[in-house]
Amino acid sequence: MLQHDTLFIGGDWVAPAGTDTIEVISPHSEEVVGRVPDGTAADMDRAVAAARDAFDNGPWPRMTMAERAAIVGRLAEIYEARQAEMAEIITAEMGSPITFSQLAQAPQPLGMLKYYAGLGATFAEEEERPGMFGPVVVRREPVGVVAAVVPWNVPQFVTMTKLAPALVAGCTVVLKPAPETPLDSYLLAEMITDAGIPAGVVNIVAAGREAGEHLISHPGVDKVAFTGSTAAGRRIASICGEQLKRCTLELGGKSAAIILDDCHLPGAMGFLSMASLMNNGQACVAQTRILASRNRYDEVVQAVAEMVTSQQVGDPADPATGIGPLVARRQQERVEGYIRAGIEEGAKPVVGGLDRPYDRGWYVAPTVFAGATNDMRIAREEIFGPVLTVIPYEDEADAVRIANDSDYGLSGSVWTADTDHGMDVARRVRTGTYGVNMMHTLDPNTPFGGFKASGLGRELGPEGLSAYLETKSIARLG
Repeated sequence: MLQHDTLFIGGDWVAPAGTDTIEVISPHSEEVVGRVPDGTAADMDRAVAAARDAFDNGPWPRMTMAERAAIVGRLAEIYEARQAEMAEIITAEMGSPITFSQLAQAPQPLGMLKYYAGLGATFAEEEERPGMFGPVVVRREPVGVVAAVVPWNVPQFVTMTKLAPALVAGCTVVLKPAPETPLDSYLLAEMITDAGIPAGVVNIVAAGREAGEHLISHPGVDKVAFTGSTAAGRRIASICGEQLKRCTLELGGKSAAIILDDCHLPGAMGFLSMASLMNNGQACVAQTRILASRNRYDEVVQAVAEMVTSQQVGDPADPATGIGPLVARRQQERVEGYIRAGIEEGAKPVVGGLDRPYDRGWYVAPTVFAGATNDMRIAREEIFGPVLTVIPYEDEADAVRIANDSDYGLSGSVWTADTDHGMDVARRVRTGTYGVNMMHTLDPNTPFGGFKASGLGRELGPEGLSAYLETKSIARLG
């Protein structure tokens, strides 16, 4: 069992203000696999004070961006050497299949560190433009102290969408991991120390909702970067709005995969097994609405059902496992509630249903619904589990209409033999990311974020770095 009794604040391992602890429970065995302090408002105050001092008085914001990028590059080298360890910790604490952890949970954060280290080495912090009365220098400066609040499903991935650009920009950070997945952040703190990042630049306090809201509303925080539910995002947006505090919000999704009639189904299913079921269905970008024309509806339902049943359900530490348990009992019960709602509304589970695969562990049966319509709860609300809904459409215009008929707009895909035509469809679907004959892979070089209730702002790419920079214009005569 991994046990920690301190918090990472001001470059040191310090005793928490309170005595409560967070127990990390294996979703597979339901046994305790870790224990860490439960951060309090007082701990958040101390972390913000350390970040504030590091920003106002420390060397980090006063280095050049290239100098900071070089240190982030060192962090990337250390991270690369320990990424296997990171993958194992994430699988243990939240049940991600080890193959997915080795493919994405650890390597993708590493890719972000490398990308931003490279971008920061060449990024222009200042440029001169002609002005009405003489030259104007446009300067980009770090936004300040950042509160980074991350969820449990892809904890390191989401951490790095915030931490990597914030560090290169010159910000200081208070990171609040989710209480379900605090263990990976302790390994990250060790790497930060080894990389030589100055004290107070990164502070890490795992805590629950109350302490998290205290952090978000803290007057010493200049920007909030949050990934999580749309409901929580609305609350955070209201706090930031009242304080005129900068924020980026990456929220929920209910993405649609459009299967056009010329699609080669076996090839599409090979990709959709990842796009729809990755991380046990606990992914905001998951393609959980499968749109099929009435001409091929039964054929698509059968193909999706076969794709789902081909996935081995079981111990996430087993490399043969394709779908593991959900993160917590409450999540298991929530997903089963949606399966029950789908049945009550008239959809038919052609695979799965309410029978649990195992008596122990927070498993649900991977489920495929047929006979569904886009107005059902299973088609409109983010389930965050291995539940897919196959919805019929009349023609291509109807498919695009159904895809856009959602409160969300985070991701999506189209599957067709004609890639150019697929690009035309992609341009008509209102989402922040999209794939043609593939799932958008969240490339570090390209912006990630959503339309509508899927959030505000963009992460990754140069756009993700700009989110941590303020722009200043300096005019001069002579």
